[in-house]
Amino acid sequence: MTLTSTRTILEAAAAAGTGVGAFNVLHLETAEALAGAAEETGLPVILQLSENCVHYHGAFEPIARATLAVAEASTARVAVHLDHAEDAGLALRAIDLGFGSVMYDGAKLDFADNVATTQRVVAAAATRGVLVEAELGEIGGKDGAHAPGVRTDPDEAARFVAETGVDALAVAVGSSHAMTERVAALDLELIARLRAAVPVPLVLHGSSGVPDETIVAGIAAGLTKINVSTHLNKAFTGAIREFLAEHPAAVDSRKYVAAGRDAVRIEAGRMLRLFASAGAGKDGIG
Repeated sequence: MTLTSTRTILEAAAAAGTGVGAFNVLHLETAEALAGAAEETGLPVILQLSENCVHYHGAFEPIARATLAVAEASTARVAVHLDHAEDAGLALRAIDLGFGSVMYDGAKLDFADNVATTQRVVAAAATRGVLVEAELGEIGGKDGAHAPGVRTDPDEAARFVAETGVDALAVAVGSSHAMTERVAALDLELIARLRAAVPVPLVLHGSSGVPDETIVAGIAAGLTKINVSTHLNKAFTGAIREFLAEHPAAVDSRKYVAAGRDAVRIEAGRMLRLFASAGAGKDGIG
């Protein structure tokens, strides 16, 4: 199957009132696991490469082309997205390479600078039909949209979307990046206000720290794209630790990395089902 556009996936989910899993790729094995989860569940998935991932690999194109290749070879509906690019130039490169969407993250800038740079990315993306996600925390949010206590103001969010023309908006509603315990509380009333104020899909970052039932409630309140990284990384690493504990003489990395890949596939599939069943009129995770 060819690549599915992020826009198609998000618009369908927003119309249905359901959520979509957007999961971070760290290396080829995680991309394979995530595509496998989509194939097994029959649900769409968004594969994300972050700017941090690009730095880890030392170059953008090798890991980007590998992720695109996994998506294109899959029988599932798979989109590829650039996540958290504070470098606008990286977003432009992803657009040129064929990504279905990019996130320009100017949340640490003041409002005017965030708007101006986001407008540049939106203009470039529009020529290729690429969806643009942006992030907004608070006016002058120097610590970014997911610093403790930061919340996105609905009026400012509406103004930001109108001035930039972005297609999706990451909002600060109580989650935080890189949490290893699932104890975060979301401001459901704020999510509903943002949903009413903003005409584009809302994105939850830092979802790894949010319990299942709270994510379900957040989707019902108006969230569409649910980003997960750390939670799946824990599954990957935990499976490898377990394999090596049971096979201390193992030296073939394919053996233990395969265990990690399988764990991510299983947990990603569970989360895809959860998110897809979480909208209005749904009952149970299927």
